[in-house]
Amino acid sequence: MPRPVGRVAAPGGHGPAGLPGGTWQGARCQHGGVADPRADLRPIVDVAEELGIAADHVIPWGPGRAKVHLDALGDRQPTGRLVLVSAITPTPAGEGKTTMAIALAMGMRAIGRRAVLALREPSLGPVFGMKGGGTGGGRATLEPAEDINLHFTGDLHAITSAHNLLSALVDNTLQFGRPAPLDHRRVTWPRAVDMNDRFLRHVVVGLGGPLDGIPREAGFQITASSEVMAVLCLARDLPDLQARLGRIVVGWTTQDEPVTADDIGAAPAMTALLRDALLPNLAQAADGTPALVHGGPFANIAHGTNSMIATRMALATGADVITEGGFGFDLGGQKFLDIACRSAGIWPRVVVLVATLRALKHHGGATLAACAQPDAAALRAGLRQLEHHLFSIGAYGLHPVVAVNRFPDDTDEELDLLRGWCAKRGVPVAPCSGFAEGPAGATELAAVVGRALDATDAAPPQPWHPYELDEPYAAKIAAVARHVYGADGVEVAPAAARELARITAAVGTDLPVCIAKTHLSLSDDPSRRGVPHGFTIAVREARLAAGAGFVVASTGSIVTMPGLPREPAALHVRIEPDGRIRGLMAGERT
Repeated sequence: MPRPVGRVAAPGGHGPAGLPGGTWQGARCQHGGVADPRADLRPIVDVAEELGIAADHVIPWGPGRAKVHLDALGDRQPTGRLVLVSAITPTPAGEGKTTMAIALAMGMRAIGRRAVLALREPSLGPVFGMKGGGTGGGRATLEPAEDINLHFTGDLHAITSAHNLLSALVDNTLQFGRPAPLDHRRVTWPRAVDMNDRFLRHVVVGLGGPLDGIPREAGFQITASSEVMAVLCLARDLPDLQARLGRIVVGWTTQDEPVTADDIGAAPAMTALLRDALLPNLAQAADGTPALVHGGPFANIAHGTNSMIATRMALATGADVITEGGFGFDLGGQKFLDIACRSAGIWPRVVVLVATLRALKHHGGATLAACAQPDAAALRAGLRQLEHHLFSIGAYGLHPVVAVNRFPDDTDEELDLLRGWCAKRGVPVAPCSGFAEGPAGATELAAVVGRALDATDAAPPQPWHPYELDEPYAAKIAAVARHVYGADGVEVAPAAARELARITAAVGTDLPVCIAKTHLSLSDDPSRRGVPHGFTIAVREARLAAGAGFVVASTGSIVTMPGLPREPAALHVRIEPDGRIRGLMAGERT
Protein backbone atom coordinates (compact mmCIF):
# COMPACT_ATOMS: atom_id res chain seq x y z
CA MET A 1 0.00 0.00 0.00
CA PRO A 2 1.57 3.36 -1.02
CA ARG A 3 2.45 5.66 1.81
CA PRO A 4 0.32 8.83 2.05
CA VAL A 5 2.06 12.04 1.09
CA GLY A 6 1.02 15.30 2.73
CA ARG A 7 -2.20 15.86 4.65
CA VAL A 8 -4.95 13.68 3.25
CA ALA A 9 -8.51 13.38 4.49
CA ALA A 10 -10.32 10.16 5.21
CA PRO A 11 -11.56 8.19 2.16
CA GLY A 12 -14.93 9.22 0.88
CA GLY A 13 -14.29 12.93 0.92
CA HIS A 14 -14.60 15.13 -2.15
CA GLY A 15 -11.68 16.64 -4.00
CA PRO A 16 -11.57 19.95 -5.82
CA ALA A 17 -13.59 18.53 -8.70
CA GLY A 18 -16.33 17.22 -6.39
CA LEU A 19 -15.40 13.60 -7.06
CA PRO A 20 -15.03 10.79 -4.53
CA GLY A 21 -11.61 10.32 -3.01
CA GLY A 22 -9.10 11.90 -0.68
CA THR A 23 -9.16 15.65 -0.09
CA TRP A 24 -6.35 18.02 0.74
CA GLN A 25 -7.36 19.77 3.93
CA GLY A 26 -7.00 23.47 4.43
CA ALA A 27 -8.77 26.41 5.97
CA ARG A 28 -11.90 27.34 4.07
CA CYS A 29 -11.97 30.86 2.70
CA GLN A 30 -14.63 32.92 1.01
CA HIS A 31 -14.88 33.61 -2.71
CA GLY A 32 -17.74 35.81 -3.85
CA GLY A 33 -19.62 35.18 -0.63
CA VAL A 34 -19.45 31.37 -0.85
CA ALA A 35 -16.92 28.73 0.16
CA ASP A 36 -13.93 28.77 -2.15
CA PRO A 37 -13.46 25.31 -3.74
CA ARG A 38 -9.76 26.04 -4.15
CA ALA A 39 -9.26 26.06 -0.37
CA ASP A 40 -9.14 22.24 -0.30
CA LEU A 41 -5.85 22.25 -2.18
CA ARG A 42 -2.57 21.32 -0.57
CA PRO A 43 -0.75 24.50 0.58
CA ILE A 44 1.48 25.56 -2.27
CA VAL A 45 4.52 26.00 0.01
CA ASP A 46 4.16 22.32 0.95
CA VAL A 47 4.15 21.39 -2.75
CA ALA A 48 7.31 23.43 -3.20
CA GLU A 49 8.90 21.84 -0.13
CA GLU A 50 8.40 18.39 -1.66
CA LEU A 51 10.55 19.59 -4.57
CA GLY A 52 13.18 21.02 -2.24
CA ILE A 53 12.23 24.59 -3.17
CA ALA A 54 12.61 26.98 -0.25
CA ALA A 55 9.66 29.12 0.80
CA ASP A 56 11.52 32.34 0.02
CA HIS A 57 11.72 31.27 -3.64
CA VAL A 58 7.94 30.78 -3.82
CA ILE A 59 5.85 33.77 -4.88
CA PRO A 60 2.16 33.03 -4.06
CA TRP A 61 -0.22 34.07 -6.83
CA GLY A 62 -3.62 33.44 -5.29
CA PRO A 63 -4.86 30.25 -3.64
CA GLY A 64 -3.11 27.09 -4.74
CA ARG A 65 -0.70 28.61 -7.26
CA ALA A 66 2.62 30.38 -7.23
CA LYS A 67 5.51 31.62 -9.29
CA VAL A 68 8.92 30.11 -8.57
CA HIS A 69 11.98 32.34 -8.64
CA LEU A 70 14.71 31.18 -10.98
CA ASP A 71 17.17 31.31 -8.08
CA ALA A 72 15.46 28.16 -6.79
CA LEU A 73 17.59 26.18 -9.23
CA GLY A 74 20.84 27.39 -7.72
CA ASP A 75 23.63 24.95 -8.59
CA ARG A 76 21.31 21.98 -8.94
CA GLN A 77 21.89 19.76 -11.94
CA PRO A 78 19.07 18.25 -14.02
CA THR A 79 19.45 14.71 -12.68
CA GLY A 80 15.82 13.69 -13.16
CA ARG A 81 14.72 11.28 -15.87
CA LEU A 82 12.41 12.67 -18.51
CA VAL A 83 9.28 10.96 -19.84
CA LEU A 84 7.65 12.45 -22.94
CA VAL A 85 3.92 11.76 -23.23
CA SER A 86 2.77 11.78 -26.84
CA ALA A 87 -0.04 10.10 -28.77
CA ILE A 88 -1.19 8.54 -31.98
CA THR A 89 -2.92 10.86 -34.45
CA PRO A 90 -6.01 11.99 -32.52
CA THR A 91 -9.65 12.13 -33.50
CA PRO A 92 -11.28 15.59 -33.45
CA ALA A 93 -12.30 14.99 -29.83
CA GLY A 94 -8.72 14.30 -28.70
CA GLU A 95 -7.53 11.17 -26.89
CA GLY A 96 -6.97 12.50 -23.37
CA LYS A 97 -3.20 12.91 -23.57
CA THR A 98 -3.03 15.58 -20.86
CA THR A 99 -5.29 13.51 -18.63
CA MET A 100 -3.00 10.52 -19.14
CA ALA A 101 0.11 12.57 -18.36
CA ILE A 102 -1.43 13.79 -15.12
CA ALA A 103 -2.71 10.32 -14.23
CA LEU A 104 0.71 8.80 -14.91
CA ALA A 105 2.42 11.24 -12.55
CA MET A 106 -0.22 10.57 -9.90
CA GLY A 107 0.19 6.83 -10.35
CA MET A 108 3.98 7.04 -10.08
CA ARG A 109 3.69 9.03 -6.88
CA ALA A 110 1.17 6.50 -5.54
CA ILE A 111 3.71 3.68 -5.95
CA GLY A 112 6.38 5.65 -4.13
CA ARG A 113 8.28 7.36 -6.95
CA ARG A 114 9.22 11.07 -6.84
CA ALA A 115 7.26 12.31 -9.83
CA VAL A 116 6.71 15.86 -11.01
CA LEU A 117 4.74 17.22 -13.95
CA ALA A 118 5.92 19.83 -16.47
CA LEU A 119 2.94 20.84 -18.62
CA ARG A 120 1.60 23.66 -20.77
CA GLU A 121 -0.84 26.34 -19.69
CA PRO A 122 -4.25 26.24 -21.42
CA SER A 123 -5.16 28.85 -24.02
CA LEU A 124 -8.53 30.60 -23.78
CA GLY A 125 -9.08 29.78 -27.46
CA PRO A 126 -9.65 26.04 -26.97
CA VAL A 127 -11.14 26.57 -23.49
CA PHE A 128 -14.02 28.53 -25.03
CA GLY A 129 -13.81 26.84 -28.42
CA MET A 130 -14.09 23.12 -29.16
CA LYS A 131 -11.93 21.30 -26.63
CA GLY A 132 -12.81 23.02 -23.36
CA GLY A 133 -10.32 23.24 -20.50
CA GLY A 134 -6.77 21.94 -20.74
CA THR A 135 -6.24 20.69 -17.19
CA GLY A 136 -7.01 17.01 -17.63
CA GLY A 137 -10.32 15.50 -16.64
CA GLY A 138 -12.29 13.44 -14.14
CA ARG A 139 -10.05 12.53 -11.21
CA ALA A 140 -6.82 13.27 -13.08
CA THR A 141 -6.71 17.05 -13.14
CA LEU A 142 -4.42 19.96 -12.51
CA GLU A 143 -5.62 22.18 -9.70
CA PRO A 144 -6.85 24.85 -9.19
CA ALA A 145 -8.45 23.93 -12.52
CA GLU A 146 -10.71 26.98 -12.81
CA ASP A 147 -7.84 29.40 -12.31
CA ILE A 148 -5.42 27.53 -14.58
CA ASN A 149 -8.00 27.38 -17.39
CA LEU A 150 -8.85 31.06 -17.12
CA HIS A 151 -6.31 33.72 -16.11
CA PHE A 152 -3.95 31.60 -13.93
CA THR A 153 -0.98 33.90 -13.25
CA GLY A 154 -1.52 36.14 -16.27
CA ASP A 155 1.27 34.68 -18.41
CA LEU A 156 -0.74 34.52 -21.63
CA HIS A 157 -2.02 38.05 -21.09
CA ALA A 158 1.56 39.27 -20.63
CA ILE A 159 2.65 37.48 -23.80
CA THR A 160 -0.28 39.00 -25.70
CA SER A 161 0.64 42.46 -24.39
CA ALA A 162 4.31 42.10 -25.32
CA HIS A 163 3.36 40.86 -28.78
CA ASN A 164 0.99 43.78 -29.38
CA LEU A 165 3.45 46.32 -27.98
CA LEU A 166 5.78 45.21 -30.75
CA SER A 167 2.90 45.55 -33.25
CA ALA A 168 2.26 49.10 -32.08
CA LEU A 169 5.95 50.01 -32.30
CA VAL A 170 6.10 48.55 -35.81
CA ASP A 171 3.23 50.79 -36.93
CA ASN A 172 4.79 53.73 -35.12
CA THR A 173 7.97 53.12 -37.08
CA LEU A 174 5.96 53.22 -40.30
CA GLN A 175 4.19 56.40 -39.22
CA PHE A 176 7.36 58.37 -38.47
CA GLY A 177 9.84 56.61 -40.73
CA ARG A 178 12.22 55.83 -37.90
CA PRO A 179 14.13 54.34 -36.17
CA ALA A 180 14.34 51.72 -38.97
CA PRO A 181 13.67 51.91 -42.76
CA LEU A 182 10.81 49.38 -42.64
CA ASP A 183 8.87 48.91 -45.89
CA HIS A 184 5.13 49.10 -45.11
CA ARG A 185 4.50 46.58 -47.91
CA ARG A 186 6.77 44.03 -46.25
CA VAL A 187 5.62 44.04 -42.63
CA THR A 188 5.38 40.43 -41.44
CA TRP A 189 4.49 40.94 -37.76
CA PRO A 190 0.75 40.43 -37.02
CA ARG A 191 -1.24 41.22 -33.90
CA ALA A 192 -2.31 38.62 -31.35
CA VAL A 193 -5.24 37.76 -29.11
CA ASP A 194 -5.78 34.70 -26.91
CA MET A 195 -9.13 33.77 -28.40
CA ASN A 196 -10.42 31.86 -31.42
CA ASP A 197 -11.74 34.51 -33.82
CA ARG A 198 -11.68 33.74 -37.54
CA PHE A 199 -12.90 37.28 -38.36
CA LEU A 200 -9.51 38.63 -37.30
CA ARG A 201 -7.41 36.49 -39.63
CA HIS A 202 -7.33 39.23 -42.29
CA VAL A 203 -7.92 42.88 -41.42
CA VAL A 204 -7.04 46.34 -42.74
CA VAL A 205 -5.41 48.79 -40.34
CA GLY A 206 -4.43 52.45 -40.57
CA LEU A 207 -7.70 53.75 -42.04
CA GLY A 208 -8.95 57.27 -41.30
CA GLY A 209 -6.31 59.57 -42.73
CA PRO A 210 -2.67 60.55 -42.26
CA LEU A 211 -2.97 61.05 -38.49
CA ASP A 212 -4.38 57.53 -38.06
CA GLY A 213 -1.63 55.62 -39.82
CA ILE A 214 -0.73 54.09 -43.15
CA PRO A 215 -3.44 51.81 -44.54
CA ARG A 216 -2.23 48.26 -45.04
CA GLU A 217 -3.40 44.68 -44.80
CA ALA A 218 -2.69 42.95 -41.50
CA GLY A 219 -4.08 40.16 -39.35
CA PHE A 220 -4.21 38.47 -35.96
CA GLN A 221 -2.86 35.16 -34.74
CA ILE A 222 -3.78 33.35 -31.55
CA THR A 223 -1.35 33.98 -28.70
CA ALA A 224 -0.34 30.30 -28.59
CA SER A 225 1.14 30.66 -32.08
CA SER A 226 2.95 33.94 -31.34
CA GLU A 227 6.71 33.93 -31.67
CA VAL A 228 6.77 35.70 -28.31
CA MET A 229 5.23 32.55 -26.80
CA ALA A 230 7.90 30.42 -28.47
CA VAL A 231 10.64 32.78 -27.29
CA LEU A 232 9.47 32.65 -23.68
CA CYS A 233 9.22 28.85 -23.78
CA LEU A 234 12.74 28.39 -25.17
CA ALA A 235 14.57 31.16 -23.25
CA ARG A 236 17.09 30.17 -20.57
CA ASP A 237 16.87 33.29 -18.39
CA LEU A 238 16.01 36.99 -18.51
CA PRO A 239 19.06 38.10 -20.56
CA ASP A 240 18.45 35.29 -23.06
CA LEU A 241 14.77 36.30 -23.23
CA GLN A 242 15.66 39.89 -24.15
CA ALA A 243 18.26 38.76 -26.69
CA ARG A 244 15.75 36.43 -28.36
CA LEU A 245 13.05 39.10 -28.39
CA GLY A 246 15.48 41.48 -30.03
CA ARG A 247 16.11 39.00 -32.86
CA ILE A 248 12.41 38.78 -33.84
CA VAL A 249 12.03 39.83 -37.47
CA VAL A 250 9.07 42.18 -37.97
CA GLY A 251 9.49 42.91 -41.66
CA TRP A 252 11.95 43.80 -44.39
CA THR A 253 13.43 46.90 -45.98
CA THR A 254 13.12 47.77 -49.67
CA GLN A 255 16.65 46.35 -50.00
CA ASP A 256 15.48 42.97 -48.63
CA GLU A 257 17.24 43.40 -45.30
CA PRO A 258 15.44 42.04 -42.19
CA VAL A 259 14.17 44.56 -39.63
CA THR A 260 14.19 43.24 -36.06
CA ALA A 261 12.62 44.21 -32.77
CA ASP A 262 16.05 45.47 -31.71
CA ASP A 263 16.18 47.70 -34.78
CA ILE A 264 13.05 49.52 -33.60
CA GLY A 265 14.07 49.49 -29.92
CA ALA A 266 11.27 47.20 -28.70
CA ALA A 267 13.06 44.40 -26.84
CA PRO A 268 13.70 46.05 -23.44
CA ALA A 269 10.08 47.13 -22.95
CA MET A 270 8.82 43.74 -24.14
CA THR A 271 11.13 42.07 -21.63
CA ALA A 272 9.76 44.27 -18.86
CA LEU A 273 6.25 43.06 -19.68
CA LEU A 274 7.45 39.45 -19.57
CA ARG A 275 9.64 39.62 -16.45
CA ASP A 276 7.15 37.84 -14.21
CA ALA A 277 5.77 35.63 -16.98
CA LEU A 278 9.23 34.09 -17.41
CA LEU A 279 9.03 32.58 -13.91
CA PRO A 280 7.53 29.06 -13.99
CA ASN A 281 4.19 28.44 -12.29
CA LEU A 282 3.80 25.88 -9.53
CA ALA A 283 0.47 24.08 -9.14
CA GLN A 284 -0.53 20.50 -8.31
CA ALA A 285 -2.50 17.52 -9.52
CA ALA A 286 -5.71 16.56 -7.74
CA ASP A 287 -3.76 14.29 -5.37
CA GLY A 288 -1.12 16.92 -4.58
CA THR A 289 1.52 15.80 -7.11
CA PRO A 290 3.74 18.82 -7.89
CA ALA A 291 3.17 20.37 -11.32
CA LEU A 292 5.14 23.10 -13.07
CA VAL A 293 2.68 24.58 -15.57
CA HIS A 294 4.28 27.16 -17.83
CA GLY A 295 3.89 28.33 -21.42
CA GLY A 296 1.44 27.06 -23.98
CA PRO A 297 2.39 26.94 -27.68
CA PHE A 298 0.15 24.82 -29.90
CA ALA A 299 1.83 21.85 -31.57
CA ASN A 300 0.05 22.11 -34.93
CA ILE A 301 1.11 25.72 -35.55
CA ALA A 302 4.03 26.15 -33.12
CA HIS A 303 6.48 23.88 -31.26
CA GLY A 304 3.95 22.49 -28.81
CA THR A 305 5.50 22.02 -25.37
CA ASN A 306 5.82 23.83 -22.05
CA SER A 307 8.74 26.13 -21.24
CA MET A 308 12.23 24.70 -21.07
CA ILE A 309 12.76 26.67 -17.86
CA ALA A 310 9.96 24.64 -16.25
CA THR A 311 11.29 21.38 -17.67
CA ARG A 312 14.82 22.05 -16.41
CA MET A 313 13.47 23.02 -12.99
CA ALA A 314 11.43 19.81 -12.88
CA LEU A 315 14.51 17.77 -13.85
CA ALA A 316 16.50 19.46 -11.08
CA THR A 317 13.86 18.91 -8.38
CA GLY A 318 12.14 15.62 -9.27
CA ALA A 319 13.26 12.08 -10.03
CA ASP A 320 10.72 11.15 -12.73
CA VAL A 321 9.57 14.11 -14.83
CA ILE A 322 6.44 13.79 -16.95
CA THR A 323 6.08 16.26 -19.81
CA GLU A 324 3.87 16.38 -22.90
CA GLY A 325 4.08 17.30 -26.56
CA GLY A 326 0.81 18.45 -28.11
CA PHE A 327 -1.29 16.35 -30.52
CA GLY A 328 0.29 13.26 -32.12
CA PHE A 329 3.95 12.22 -32.15
CA ASP A 330 4.27 13.61 -35.69
CA LEU A 331 3.68 17.09 -34.28
CA GLY A 332 4.39 17.70 -30.60
CA GLY A 333 6.70 14.71 -30.23
CA GLN A 334 8.84 15.48 -33.26
CA LYS A 335 9.06 19.19 -32.42
CA PHE A 336 9.91 18.47 -28.79
CA LEU A 337 12.83 16.31 -29.89
CA ASP A 338 14.09 18.34 -32.86
CA ILE A 339 13.47 21.87 -31.56
CA ALA A 340 13.02 22.01 -27.77
CA CYS A 341 15.54 19.30 -26.84
CA ARG A 342 18.11 20.75 -29.24
CA SER A 343 17.65 24.16 -27.66
CA ALA A 344 17.67 23.02 -24.03
CA GLY A 345 20.26 20.25 -24.25
CA ILE A 346 17.95 17.58 -22.83
CA TRP A 347 16.69 14.22 -24.06
CA PRO A 348 13.91 11.92 -22.79
CA ARG A 349 14.43 8.38 -21.58
CA VAL A 350 10.99 7.03 -22.47
CA VAL A 351 8.11 8.05 -24.74
CA VAL A 352 4.61 7.15 -23.56
CA LEU A 353 2.35 6.87 -26.59
CA VAL A 354 -1.30 7.40 -25.68
CA ALA A 355 -3.87 5.51 -27.70
CA THR A 356 -7.57 4.79 -27.38
CA LEU A 357 -9.52 1.93 -28.88
CA ARG A 358 -11.86 4.59 -30.24
CA ALA A 359 -9.10 6.34 -32.20
CA LEU A 360 -7.56 3.11 -33.44
CA LYS A 361 -10.92 1.97 -34.81
CA HIS A 362 -11.44 5.39 -36.39
CA HIS A 363 -8.08 5.10 -38.15
CA GLY A 364 -9.09 1.59 -39.16
CA GLY A 365 -12.09 2.90 -41.09
CA ALA A 366 -14.90 3.12 -38.52
CA THR A 367 -16.92 6.31 -38.28
CA LEU A 368 -16.63 8.36 -35.10
CA ALA A 369 -20.21 7.47 -34.20
CA ALA A 370 -19.45 3.74 -34.48
CA CYS A 371 -16.11 3.78 -32.64
CA ALA A 372 -17.73 3.11 -29.26
CA GLN A 373 -19.04 -0.24 -30.54
CA PRO A 374 -16.89 -3.41 -30.64
CA ASP A 375 -15.24 -3.79 -34.04
CA ALA A 376 -12.22 -6.08 -34.06
CA ALA A 377 -11.67 -5.68 -37.80
CA ALA A 378 -11.45 -1.89 -37.58
CA LEU A 379 -9.21 -2.18 -34.54
CA ARG A 380 -6.78 -4.50 -36.35
CA ALA A 381 -6.71 -2.17 -39.34
CA GLY A 382 -6.12 0.83 -37.08
CA LEU A 383 -3.12 -0.78 -35.44
CA ARG A 384 -1.11 0.28 -38.48
CA GLN A 385 -1.43 3.84 -37.17
CA LEU A 386 0.01 2.80 -33.84
CA GLU A 387 2.79 0.88 -35.57
CA HIS A 388 3.74 3.94 -37.62
CA HIS A 389 4.24 6.10 -34.52
CA LEU A 390 6.11 3.34 -32.69
CA PHE A 391 8.46 3.08 -35.67
CA SER A 392 9.04 6.86 -35.57
CA ILE A 393 9.82 6.76 -31.85
CA GLY A 394 12.25 3.89 -32.40
CA ALA A 395 13.97 5.84 -35.18
CA TYR A 396 14.85 8.47 -32.56
CA GLY A 397 16.43 5.70 -30.46
CA LEU A 398 13.80 6.01 -27.73
CA HIS A 399 11.91 3.41 -25.73
CA PRO A 400 8.11 3.48 -26.25
CA VAL A 401 5.39 2.47 -23.81
CA VAL A 402 1.79 2.31 -25.05
CA ALA A 403 -0.75 3.80 -22.63
CA VAL A 404 -4.35 2.87 -23.38
CA ASN A 405 -6.73 5.56 -22.16
CA ARG A 406 -9.54 3.23 -21.14
CA PHE A 407 -13.14 4.27 -21.72
CA PRO A 408 -16.10 2.68 -19.88
CA ASP A 409 -17.38 0.96 -23.04
CA ASP A 410 -14.00 -0.59 -23.97
CA THR A 411 -14.26 -4.39 -23.98
CA ASP A 412 -11.74 -6.74 -22.42
CA GLU A 413 -11.60 -8.66 -25.69
CA GLU A 414 -10.41 -5.63 -27.67
CA LEU A 415 -7.96 -4.64 -24.95
CA ASP A 416 -6.54 -8.17 -25.01
CA LEU A 417 -6.22 -7.92 -28.80
CA LEU A 418 -4.15 -4.76 -28.37
CA ARG A 419 -2.08 -6.27 -25.56
CA GLY A 420 -1.28 -9.29 -27.70
CA TRP A 421 -0.31 -7.14 -30.67
CA CYS A 422 2.09 -5.10 -28.51
CA ALA A 423 3.52 -8.21 -26.85
CA LYS A 424 4.47 -9.69 -30.23
CA ARG A 425 6.46 -6.55 -30.95
CA GLY A 426 8.08 -6.34 -27.54
CA VAL A 427 6.38 -3.07 -26.70
CA PRO A 428 5.21 -2.57 -23.08
CA VAL A 429 1.53 -1.64 -22.81
CA ALA A 430 -0.82 -0.81 -19.96
CA PRO A 431 -4.38 0.48 -19.70
CA CYS A 432 -5.03 3.57 -17.62
CA SER A 433 -8.34 4.54 -16.04
CA GLY A 434 -7.01 7.61 -14.27
CA PHE A 435 -9.97 9.70 -15.45
CA ALA A 436 -12.42 7.54 -13.50
CA GLU A 437 -10.22 6.25 -10.69
CA GLY A 438 -7.45 8.79 -10.17
CA PRO A 439 -4.07 7.46 -8.96
CA ALA A 440 -5.44 3.95 -8.35
CA GLY A 441 -6.37 3.66 -12.02
CA ALA A 442 -2.86 4.61 -13.14
CA THR A 443 -0.61 2.40 -10.99
CA GLU A 444 -0.28 -0.35 -13.63
CA LEU A 445 0.86 2.19 -16.22
CA ALA A 446 3.12 3.84 -13.63
CA ALA A 447 4.81 0.53 -12.84
CA VAL A 448 5.38 -0.24 -16.54
CA VAL A 449 6.83 3.22 -17.21
CA GLY A 450 8.95 2.99 -14.05
CA ARG A 451 10.49 -0.29 -15.19
CA ALA A 452 11.17 1.19 -18.63
CA LEU A 453 12.88 4.19 -17.02
CA ASP A 454 14.98 2.03 -14.71
CA ALA A 455 16.12 -0.06 -17.66
CA THR A 456 17.67 3.03 -19.30
CA ASP A 457 19.95 3.86 -16.38
CA ALA A 458 22.81 1.72 -17.63
CA ALA A 459 22.72 3.21 -21.14
CA PRO A 460 20.52 6.34 -21.47
CA PRO A 461 19.27 7.03 -25.02
CA GLN A 462 21.38 9.48 -27.00
CA PRO A 463 19.97 12.28 -29.18
CA TRP A 464 19.27 11.56 -32.84
CA HIS A 465 17.68 13.87 -35.41
CA PRO A 466 16.40 13.26 -38.95
CA TYR A 467 18.46 16.15 -40.33
CA GLU A 468 21.63 18.09 -39.63
CA LEU A 469 21.36 21.80 -38.92
CA ASP A 470 23.59 22.80 -41.82
CA GLU A 471 21.27 21.25 -44.43
CA PRO A 472 19.07 23.49 -46.62
CA TYR A 473 15.64 24.23 -45.15
CA ALA A 474 13.78 22.40 -47.92
CA ALA A 475 15.89 19.31 -47.20
CA LYS A 476 15.09 19.54 -43.48
CA ILE A 477 11.36 19.75 -44.20
CA ALA A 478 11.65 16.77 -46.55
CA ALA A 479 13.52 14.74 -43.93
CA VAL A 480 10.76 15.23 -41.36
CA ALA A 481 8.11 14.51 -43.98
CA ARG A 482 9.76 11.22 -44.94
CA HIS A 483 10.95 9.95 -41.55
CA VAL A 484 8.02 11.06 -39.38
CA TYR A 485 4.99 11.53 -41.64
CA GLY A 486 5.78 8.78 -44.14
CA ALA A 487 5.48 11.15 -47.10
CA ASP A 488 7.11 10.58 -50.46
CA GLY A 489 8.53 14.10 -50.37
CA VAL A 490 7.57 17.77 -50.32
CA GLU A 491 6.31 20.29 -52.82
CA VAL A 492 7.46 23.83 -52.01
CA ALA A 493 5.29 26.55 -53.54
CA PRO A 494 7.20 29.27 -55.45
CA ALA A 495 6.37 31.91 -52.83
CA ALA A 496 7.64 29.64 -50.04
CA ALA A 497 10.78 28.82 -52.02
CA ARG A 498 11.52 32.53 -52.47
CA GLU A 499 11.03 33.13 -48.75
CA LEU A 500 13.32 30.23 -47.84
CA ALA A 501 15.97 31.69 -50.14
CA ARG A 502 15.58 35.11 -48.51
CA ILE A 503 15.82 33.55 -45.03
CA THR A 504 18.94 31.65 -46.06
CA ALA A 505 20.55 34.84 -47.36
CA ALA A 506 19.68 36.68 -44.15
CA VAL A 507 20.58 34.16 -41.42
CA GLY A 508 22.04 31.06 -43.09
CA THR A 509 20.71 27.52 -42.73
CA ASP A 510 21.59 26.68 -39.11
CA LEU A 511 18.05 26.79 -37.68
CA PRO A 512 15.69 23.83 -37.22
CA VAL A 513 12.31 23.80 -38.95
CA CYS A 514 8.89 24.00 -37.29
CA ILE A 515 6.28 22.52 -39.62
CA ALA A 516 2.71 23.77 -39.20
CA LYS A 517 0.44 20.90 -40.18
CA THR A 518 -3.00 19.48 -39.44
CA HIS A 519 -3.14 17.33 -36.30
CA LEU A 520 -5.83 15.04 -37.75
CA SER A 521 -3.64 13.20 -40.25
CA LEU A 522 -0.05 12.16 -40.85
CA SER A 523 -0.45 13.97 -44.16
CA ASP A 524 -1.37 17.63 -44.65
CA ASP A 525 -4.95 16.61 -45.55
CA PRO A 526 -7.12 16.18 -42.42
CA SER A 527 -9.47 13.77 -44.21
CA ARG A 528 -6.75 11.13 -44.72
CA ARG A 529 -6.91 8.86 -41.68
CA GLY A 530 -4.81 5.86 -40.74
CA VAL A 531 -1.45 5.62 -42.50
CA PRO A 532 -1.72 7.41 -45.87
CA HIS A 533 0.57 6.34 -48.70
CA GLY A 534 1.74 8.02 -51.87
CA PHE A 535 1.39 11.61 -50.67
CA THR A 536 3.56 14.70 -50.62
CA ILE A 537 3.56 17.57 -48.15
CA ALA A 538 2.68 20.90 -49.76
CA VAL A 539 4.60 23.83 -48.23
CA ARG A 540 2.75 26.99 -49.15
CA GLU A 541 4.42 29.55 -46.85
CA ALA A 542 7.66 29.98 -44.93
CA ARG A 543 8.49 32.42 -42.16
CA LEU A 544 11.62 33.25 -40.19
CA ALA A 545 11.20 33.02 -36.41
CA ALA A 546 14.71 34.22 -35.58
CA GLY A 547 13.90 34.98 -31.94
CA ALA A 548 12.53 31.52 -31.28
CA GLY A 549 15.35 30.08 -33.34
CA PHE A 550 13.52 28.18 -36.05
CA VAL A 551 11.95 28.53 -39.49
CA VAL A 552 8.19 27.97 -39.76
CA ALA A 553 6.90 26.07 -42.79
CA SER A 554 3.11 26.18 -43.22
CA THR A 555 1.48 23.26 -45.02
CA GLY A 556 -1.97 22.48 -46.35
CA SER A 557 -4.72 24.78 -45.12
CA ILE A 558 -3.32 25.32 -41.62
CA VAL A 559 -4.07 28.74 -40.08
CA THR A 560 -2.54 30.49 -37.07
CA MET A 561 -5.91 31.88 -35.92
CA PRO A 562 -8.47 29.12 -35.27
CA GLY A 563 -12.20 29.75 -35.48
CA LEU A 564 -14.95 28.83 -33.07
CA PRO A 565 -17.02 25.71 -33.86
CA ARG A 566 -20.74 25.82 -34.55
CA GLU A 567 -21.43 25.25 -30.85
CA PRO A 568 -18.56 26.77 -28.85
CA ALA A 569 -17.73 25.49 -25.39
CA ALA A 570 -18.27 29.06 -24.16
CA LEU A 571 -22.02 28.52 -24.47
CA HIS A 572 -21.87 25.90 -21.71
CA VAL A 573 -19.86 27.85 -19.14
CA ARG A 574 -21.86 28.86 -16.07
CA ILE A 575 -21.49 29.89 -12.43
CA GLU A 576 -23.09 27.58 -9.86
CA PRO A 577 -24.74 28.92 -6.68
CA ASP A 578 -21.71 27.76 -4.65
CA GLY A 579 -19.44 29.98 -6.77
CA ARG A 580 -17.86 27.16 -8.80
CA ILE A 581 -17.42 27.65 -12.52
CA ARG A 582 -18.88 24.75 -14.50
CA GLY A 583 -18.74 23.87 -18.18
CA LEU A 584 -15.06 24.63 -18.75
CA MET A 585 -14.28 20.95 -19.24
CA ALA A 586 -15.74 18.85 -22.05
CA GLY A 587 -17.30 16.44 -19.53
CA GLU A 588 -19.28 19.23 -17.87
CA ARG A 589 -21.29 20.34 -20.90
CA THR A 590 -24.67 19.20 -19.61
